[in-house]
Amino acid sequence: MNRFLKILFFALIVRPVVLIGLGLNVRGRENLPKRGPAIIAANHNSHLDTMVLMCLYPLSKIHKVRPVAAADYFISKGGFLAWLSLRCIGIIPLDRSGTAKREALFQECHEALDNDEILILFPEGSRGNPEQLSELKKGIFFIANQRQDTQVTPVLMHGLGRALPRGEGLLVPFNCDVVIGDQIEDINDSSEFINAISESFDYLSQFCVTLGKEES
Repeated sequence: MNRFLKILFFALIVRPVVLIGLGLNVRGRENLPKRGPAIIAANHNSHLDTMVLMCLYPLSKIHKVRPVAAADYFISKGGFLAWLSLRCIGIIPLDRSGTAKREALFQECHEALDNDEILILFPEGSRGNPEQLSELKKGIFFIANQRQDTQVTPVLMHGLGRALPRGEGLLVPFNCDVVIGDQIEDINDSSEFINAISESFDYLSQFCVTLGKEES
């Protein structure tokens, strides 16, 4: 990953698009982890999710923020997308084939955390239908449970699935919410851990301004 290239990419392209093209309602910014090792656990409806979360950080720290993303989608085909994902965004590619052993599957995640980086993880595993939460998977637990030094912070986003829906390449200006919750307490049971994240998402949803407008 090229630190200078990443900063340049976000300064000239991503931040102007996100901060000018979208109306972001950010709540709980003080809960955002300032340094690693840390994990942001967020819901996932759009490719914009990663860009928005990374834009919450100053450019001086953005090289320390590493999204975990599907290797089969972003890397396997090579070409420009793979270059962009690795060099400009700095993703950690994750093998979703089911053939890798757990230790090897999360090795690069642990290396990043050892380097005091902040991971962005989507417990749903992939983008679901716009503004609908899918079943949460337990991969995030198997990373966090091995690390007593790593906090997990839940973040709920709403509206980004409408601003850039799955399968679409055109950004639609839309007000979006980003609500950052309190750190998840240490839980040694995978089901309880996932339930805690799900309950946090449910709690944070009450602070989504755009969600309230849809229901009114």
